[in-house]
Amino acid sequence: MVLSFVALVSALGVVLSKNPVTSVLCLIVTFFTIAGHYVMLNAQFLAVVHIIVYAGAIMVLFLYVMMLMNLNAELEPQKRNWLKYAGAISGGALLVVLVAALRDASMPALGTESTEIGLIGNLGKLLFKQYVVPFEVSSILFLSAMVGAVVIGKKD
Repeated sequence: MVLSFVALVSALGVVLSKNPVTSVLCLIVTFFTIAGHYVMLNAQFLAVVHIIVYAGAIMVLFLYVMMLMNLNAELEPQKRNWLKYAGAISGGALLVVLVAALRDASMPALGTESTEIGLIGNLGKLLFKQYVVPFEVSSILFLSAMVGAVVIGKKD
C-alpha cells in the first residue's frame, strides 16, 4: 500500500514538475517502486533487470540528453490552447478505457499462487523450451540494429 502510494506520488511528480531534472529524479523513484512491486510478486529477476535497464541505463541517457539540450523557457514556443484541450481530452479518454478494462479484471485469491512463478530457473526453462525461436530471432534483430548503428555512426 505504501509502495503504491509512493509510486503514484512520484509519477505525478514526473508529470507536474516544471524542472526537467526533478522530473527525471521522480521517474527514477517511480522505477524503483515498480521494482519493489516486482519483488512483492516474487519476480526478483525482473526487478533486478528493471533497475539495471531502466533506472540505470535509460535514465542516465535521459539525464545526458537533458544536459546537452538548451532548456531556456524564453526560447520555447508557446503551446496553443487547442493542444492543451486535445491533451486533456485524450488523457480523459485513456482514463475511461483504463477504468473500463480494470472493472472487468479479476484478481486471483490470495495464497493460491505458486511461489515458483518469478524465479529465474522457471523463466529460463520457458524461454529456451517454448520460446527459443522468437528469442533467437530477437537476438538477430538486436545484432543487426547494433551493426546498423555502427554503420550510421561511422565517419567517412
